[in-house]
Amino acid sequence: MLKPDPGALLAVAYEEALLGRSEGGVPIGAALFTVDGELLGRGHNRRVQDDDPSMHAETAAFRDAGRRPHYRDTVMVTTLSPCWFCSGLVRQFGMAHVVIGEARTFSGGHDWLAGLGVGITILDDPACVSLMTGFIERRPELWFEDIGVETP
Repeated sequence: MLKPDPGALLAVAYEEALLGRSEGGVPIGAALFTVDGELLGRGHNRRVQDDDPSMHAETAAFRDAGRRPHYRDTVMVTTLSPCWFCSGLVRQFGMAHVVIGEARTFSGGHDWLAGLGVGITILDDPACVSLMTGFIERRPELWFEDIGVETP
């Protein structure tokens, strides 16, 4: 069960999203915590900055956390619903819970994860929604590249 306030956890991921935006990248941030609220790792989408299509925010936070014997006591916090790639990461390593800032602009694999017993909290945070809608308006080509869809 998730003990800390999900909004407090989201604040760390949101800081990362702002950092990604300031670097010219996709403004998605993530952080990995224990269920007790200890920060293990944090990161942001670096696909553009690193020219690496696999460097999603959740991947960056997971890598920053380093090795652990297991991840059953962890919470992935992300500003945006995790894509299928990142949902697979959560499933592969048996993370207990995912806190999502918003799922309006993109809905990835969180329903699938919930069906597998992963706890899901969607905060529908207005700041996260605003951050993504503004980015999509300004950089639609980069957004569609990030989600693997041809620009309409």
